[in-house]
Amino acid sequence: MCDTVVFRTEPGMVLAKNSDRDPNEAQLWEWTPAADHTAGARTRTTYADLPQVARTHATVVSRPWWMWGAEMGTNEHGVAIGNEAVFTKEPTSLEPGLLGMDLLRLALERAASAREAVEVVVALLEEHGQSGSCSVEHRRFTYHNSFLVADRDSAIVLETAGRHWATEEVTGPARSISNGLTIPGFAERYADRLRGRVARCGPRQTLTQHRAGGADGVLDAISILRDNGTGSGPRWSLVNGSMAGPNMHAGGLLASSQTVASWVSDLGSGTHWATGTADPALSLFVPLRVDEPLAEAAYPTDGVSNRRDDRSLWWRHERLHRDALRDWDGVEARIAPERDEAQRRWVSHPVPAATALAEADALRERWAAVAAATTGDTRPAWVRRRWTGFERKAVGA
Repeated sequence: MCDTVVFRTEPGMVLAKNSDRDPNEAQLWEWTPAADHTAGARTRTTYADLPQVARTHATVVSRPWWMWGAEMGTNEHGVAIGNEAVFTKEPTSLEPGLLGMDLLRLALERAASAREAVEVVVALLEEHGQSGSCSVEHRRFTYHNSFLVADRDSAIVLETAGRHWATEEVTGPARSISNGLTIPGFAERYADRLRGRVARCGPRQTLTQHRAGGADGVLDAISILRDNGTGSGPRWSLVNGSMAGPNMHAGGLLASSQTVASWVSDLGSGTHWATGTADPALSLFVPLRVDEPLAEAAYPTDGVSNRRDDRSLWWRHERLHRDALRDWDGVEARIAPERDEAQRRWVSHPVPAATALAEADALRERWAAVAAATTGDTRPAWVRRRWTGFERKAVGA
């Protein structure tokens, strides 16, 4: 499950996305430099081996730890993409092939504009299709994909069902997509309405479309991604946890996705903002640039997986996140002043990513102490049991 929005500002487009996946699925930032490739070279994606192109562009992406493909990212030419799982009437396949996330990263590597990126995805889709398990913990989980693709001046929605596809150019001030098909005609023909209702894609897309229509800048984009869709904290459903807004919380018995990472691309300035952590309302968005990769010492990624490991940014944050879930409203209210002051300061005067990470870690330690001191648990019993199960898996029990 995911939500992606784009809106126009005077400097250029802003694209924002929450990545909603399994609660223990750590997500990583990865920088790849531009490169020239020899004739006959190949590239390896998550499952598939493909012919390489002559030149690939520099990128920075946010990807699940086990996957080559990415949930969201950007390239040196200012193209940014977010993808969504969509549920369609076309059959899905576990046959190892190209995932939607692979298509996203391949497009960033090969395209210098939003339109070129759409052309790359469509060509690969028509030749190879899309298939393969989309989860390392639920190996039979598969889906098709939609994409919101933007550059500084334009944005395009691309929706797929198997090898079928449709596009819509964004002509208004804003556009959002969620986990259902939205392009008229295509949606009527291919959408699986029942699974879309379980995923609550309709209410979330309505909410994000409304909020994006009045947005103007990075801070507004961050505010949209932090929205629980309730006016306050999580409101739990036995079926699907808390999925009323783009900030999603795991806990349902049928669907249990968690917002595990968030991203904002300010395509007018070329600065990108990413949490690298779960629950954007409990997180800070760090400024990233394609041409300024973080050193391993500042941002360790080696060996990160779906097992608890406090060397990684993602897992360090989980100490705060999982304690805060016991009283989300209370903890969020206590950390919000410091969170908002730091975020406003960084957006006004962006600092190097390593500097922001160091400050965020110091704040996170203080906030984790606040969350750990929480007494009682406001969540329903089934939500507490679900999170006990997630934590047992995280420690390998």
